[in-house]
Amino acid sequence: PGAMALTRATEALCPIAASGHRPALSGGERQRGWIAMLLAQGAEALLLDEPISALDVAHQIEVMGLLRRLNRTRGISVLMVLHDLNLASGWCDEAIALRAGRLVAHGPMAELLVPAVLQRLYGLEMDVIPHRRRTLVMPEAFFAARPDEVEG
Repeated sequence: PGAMALTRATEALCPIAASGHRPALSGGERQRGWIAMLLAQGAEALLLDEPISALDVAHQIEVMGLLRRLNRTRGISVLMVLHDLNLASGWCDEAIALRAGRLVAHGPMAELLVPAVLQRLYGLEMDVIPHRRRTLVMPEAFFAARPDEVEG
């Protein structure tokens, strides 16, 4: 078991080890380290609360890519809390949408990223924008000509 745990952790940390020793880890490296610890313990599922919230875009992509690879290649289930629907639309297969702790909708991302569901979720009119192979969402208020035109 000890050798297996070391192998799992080493595989997860491989890109960090290749980058050389530094006195401090970046946010993305820290997140990878936490994930490696879970893998070393033989976790079959990961429950993550905002795993990328404090990371820059490059590290967000790195961590989300790692989570997707673990899911696709090792069959590890990944359940995470994300507040960025645009990020979720590119990386998540399914979602559970909550408002004030109550279920609004659940299912494939394509079924959640529609105006009616988004209205119930946020209480705002949302634009749904097809972009390449995914869907982006944005509050209509972002398109206001002037900030004073935004109701609130």
